[in-house]
Amino acid sequence: MQALATALFALTLGLILWRPKGLDISISSTAGALVALASGLVSIHNLVQVWEITWNATLTFIGLIVLSGLLDKAGMFRYAALHVARWAGGSRLRLYLLLMALGALVSGIFANDGGALILTPIVLEVLTLLGYPAAVSLAFVLGIGFVADATSLPFVISNLTNIISADYEGIGFARYAGVMVPVDLGALLAALLVLSWYFRAQLRGRDEQRELPAPKTAIANQVVFRWGLAASALLLIGDFFSSPLHLPVSLITLLLAGLLLAVARKELPKTVGPVLRGAPWNIVLFSLGMYLVVFGLNNAGFTALLSRWLSAHLGSLSSAIFATGLTSAFLSAVFNNLPTVLIGLLAIGKLHAHGLQRRALVYANLVGVDIGPKMTPIGSLATLLWLHVLEKRGLHVGWGRYLATGLVLTIPTLLLTLAVLELRLLL
Repeated sequence: MQALATALFALTLGLILWRPKGLDISISSTAGALVALASGLVSIHNLVQVWEITWNATLTFIGLIVLSGLLDKAGMFRYAALHVARWAGGSRLRLYLLLMALGALVSGIFANDGGALILTPIVLEVLTLLGYPAAVSLAFVLGIGFVADATSLPFVISNLTNIISADYEGIGFARYAGVMVPVDLGALLAALLVLSWYFRAQLRGRDEQRELPAPKTAIANQVVFRWGLAASALLLIGDFFSSPLHLPVSLITLLLAGLLLAVARKELPKTVGPVLRGAPWNIVLFSLGMYLVVFGLNNAGFTALLSRWLSAHLGSLSSAIFATGLTSAFLSAVFNNLPTVLIGLLAIGKLHAHGLQRRALVYANLVGVDIGPKMTPIGSLATLLWLHVLEKRGLHVGWGRYLATGLVLTIPTLLLTLAVLELRLLL
């Protein structure tokens, strides 16, 4: 049974990565889930369990994608990027750091997938206006792709993995943010230090100031723009109050997305259709299919093996945090972080860990699955989408180049972030 579960997982993941004849990733994962059901690796009861664990994350993701897509059409992100380019004052390093900070902000509020999909073409557009050579532009693009995942820790809504973990462990939005906002700031600082060191040659010096379009020219419609700002603020406020009111974050996200959709339908009617059609709906099927395939691994005893490995490192808080974080990071890099977060949670659930130790394991697992995937091109869905955006723009990042960059950037950022997590939990 274990061999069958492993083979099915490997085959499903292989089809997702290889994509023969452009096969959609949702078809591969759904086929894997159906085989798991037909072979008895998982049951209909497991299907219900998967939906109970992931429904909130799935619906929140849909709301965030629609919301961020409408804000993009209204010009909000282009408006912010043009402001950032002006504030840089000709300094490449300052522009780099400001754009990375903008990427972290967008990923924090609109999820890592939205950050990677939306900001990458906008950053490329700004760099083209500034006349940057290809080598410099690549440093910026690789940085944005890295930051989109590495700084997706602060809020429950910042990553699908966060929502799944918070729901599984019963962690409220405010309680989660109280722990992970400081950790995410540590991750951002670590990422900026590592990125600016790694790309130091490309970021040296100043550039001749070029005339950039005024930021206000990016605004496609003032009404949608203002409503979008209000919706963004209400998103965070509403989510903070979601726990005491016993409301799922998906309800708040979908309500605000529906509100902005109604405004856009009136003010920018030609944009609504493209936003809805262009949303990556296949990701919903992809994630549900992969979760079910992962349940097959759980039923076959894989998570029990992982539990035994983690239990050997429960002697101290530091050992538990670093063992869990590094393990989930490397599993994410190889298996993709969506199935890995569920594997990690199921494994942690089998341990006799309580209180601070249990929280440390859950949060360390999250740090691993949010940052660790950047080691490889297959580690996260955001990276796969980001690479697809680059290909459409004529920029090819080969596996060799990505791996050489990803490993060097990810490992020190991950270690520093885990150290910040330990400090935060001890405080």
